[in-house]
Amino acid sequence: MILSIKHLTKAFPTEDRDLIAIQDFNLDIEEGEFVCVLGPSGCGKTTLLRIIAGLDTPTSGEILFEGKPIKGPGSDRGMVFQEFALFPWRSVRKNIEFGLEVRRVPAEERSKTADKYIELVGLKGFEKAYPWSLSGGMKQRVGIARALANNPEILLMDEPFGALDAQTRNQMQKELLRIWSEAKKTVVFVTHSVDEAVYLADRIVLMTSRPATLRGIIKIPWPRPRERASVEFAQLRKDILAQLEREVSCTPMVTTPTEPSAPRPQ
Repeated sequence: MILSIKHLTKAFPTEDRDLIAIQDFNLDIEEGEFVCVLGPSGCGKTTLLRIIAGLDTPTSGEILFEGKPIKGPGSDRGMVFQEFALFPWRSVRKNIEFGLEVRRVPAEERSKTADKYIELVGLKGFEKAYPWSLSGGMKQRVGIARALANNPEILLMDEPFGALDAQTRNQMQKELLRIWSEAKKTVVFVTHSVDEAVYLADRIVLMTSRPATLRGIIKIPWPRPRERASVEFAQLRKDILAQLEREVSCTPMVTTPTEPSAPRPQ
């Protein structure tokens, strides 16, 4: 077990109450798995990913990474955002090397690592290009390479293809599966697309409406590559969409009173 989420609750303070985003959420993820997280918009998927990344803290419960509590960000967890989040003044190579520079990795080792992941994500020949000259798909390849360059155990992906057109998105999904099979990383992938989740995942984690908890887990029974036009694929997609629509039809806002003088939950 590489990741274990136990009774996770996250509340955000407002003026007079705490808004509960995630409540008593439990999930175990095995090493090497490709897990997609689906749920209604605003249910807390990105919040969950940020807590795993160490960019946010739970109100209660815990997340164990390789048996140890997550206390903050670390190079063992790489994050790929929906926004490309590239430095416009840095070339493809320099963007990929950024995390290594922060860790003061020697220049020669940085260069070798960048070369490796430039090759892996299919950007050879674009090492000196700047983000403004790249397509959306190419920018996201840089983001993936930058995350992988730190050699994380887990790759956390927050709707990384959400801003791409349909054709580019489908191509990037195929590329991601190729990269995942070669890099052999655990992937936790947040998406709003049921089609994308069924195409990519070993397991799909369904979250309820806010406050989000675990609605269910769907294990995909088919090997890759998967045929989107198949009857089985279409039926599973339809079943998952029906479950999500039931969640969207009833989205309560759960809050807890907070005394003005009382300390916020930590």
